[in-house]
Amino acid sequence: MIEDLIKYILSNIRQRFTRSFLTILSILIGIMAIFVLISYGEGLKCYMNEMAQEMGTDKLIASPLGLGITGTGDIYFTKDDIDFIKKQRGVSEASGMMMKQTEVKIDKRKLGKWAFIAGMSTDPSERRLVEEAFAGYEIFEGRPLKKGDANKVTLGYNYLIADKIFSKPLKLGDNIFIKGKPLEIVGFYEEIGNAGDDSNVYMTIDAMKKLFDMEDEYSYIYIRADKGVVPTELADRLEEKLRKKRGQKEGEEDFFIQSFEQLMETFGTVLLVLNSILIIIAGISVVVAAVNIMNTMYTAVLERTKEIGIMKAIGAKNSTILFVFFFESGFLGLIGGSIGMLLGYGLAKLGAMAIAIAGYSFLQPHFPWWLIVGCLVFSFAVGAVSGYFPAKAASKLKPVDALRYE
Repeated sequence: MIEDLIKYILSNIRQRFTRSFLTILSILIGIMAIFVLISYGEGLKCYMNEMAQEMGTDKLIASPLGLGITGTGDIYFTKDDIDFIKKQRGVSEASGMMMKQTEVKIDKRKLGKWAFIAGMSTDPSERRLVEEAFAGYEIFEGRPLKKGDANKVTLGYNYLIADKIFSKPLKLGDNIFIKGKPLEIVGFYEEIGNAGDDSNVYMTIDAMKKLFDMEDEYSYIYIRADKGVVPTELADRLEEKLRKKRGQKEGEEDFFIQSFEQLMETFGTVLLVLNSILIIIAGISVVVAAVNIMNTMYTAVLERTKEIGIMKAIGAKNSTILFVFFFESGFLGLIGGSIGMLLGYGLAKLGAMAIAIAGYSFLQPHFPWWLIVGCLVFSFAVGAVSGYFPAKAASKLKPVDALRYE
């Protein structure tokens, strides 16, 4: 009986192919959009979790309220600020980083590319602290900077790739020119997946101060908490101490200190809000699809009124008629959801390739099993619920009235 009814349902869908196709099209657009958005949201969550594991939860960062880049007239930290933080209870170590944006050339006679120059400590422990803060990246090729490297630099991963920054990839031993001075490349960092960070140039703090005629102008201070110290509590305490040291009132600080855990939570909240808004927009398509399915099923009931009368006349129960139309609408939703997921998978993968080419390879979609099952169940439920009222109306038709129709 069930097998015959399913064959009858599939036959009706095939006979009304154009209408069925338009109904399926309306729901697949909504499911496709939801599938793509959630897959990228899950991809970002996975990336955040990986970053949290690689960076660790014992780190904090002190940042100025401005850009913190030399030449912008913003706020900076000094060597005295770093030494002050190092002495505070609960601090294991601290390291400052200088930042400046300038032109980088491979031929001092030609135009170059603008990039961020970062001044790093040559102390292995302090350098590792900064590297861990950048998602734990390490030297991919060559060696890190060491004390006495006055005319040497390490570069981000993108300098190894043709047409990413320069037309030809750079290699160890090549020179780049900053402010007309040749600087030898001694190492390349592994890929972070962020176009900005993968384009950085790193030099020692002493070399950077000399090259740019800078004072102790640190853009960021990276801090490691002692074992057993709660980073969020340490951040509040350090902010209070440094505020008093700099002679500033509460609420008028020109800097802030956050734990990496707080930064990740902030990013996660923004991501959740953004995803929610996008999913609501995509959900409008699903609502439109639900109305379309309901309209289709009501039309189907009117067109097949005589069939319903015949089925009832030969003994079909109300529940049988209800099942036919309910399952048919649910099946339309399921087909639309399945096709929408397949198209969404292809679109997400295509988008990931384009994003990676643009230099943001960290943004990759993720397809957990519950997303696939959830979309299938959701699409069937949307179709079935949308078809419930037309199905109920069909099941209540009296055999005599149905046979007399037309």
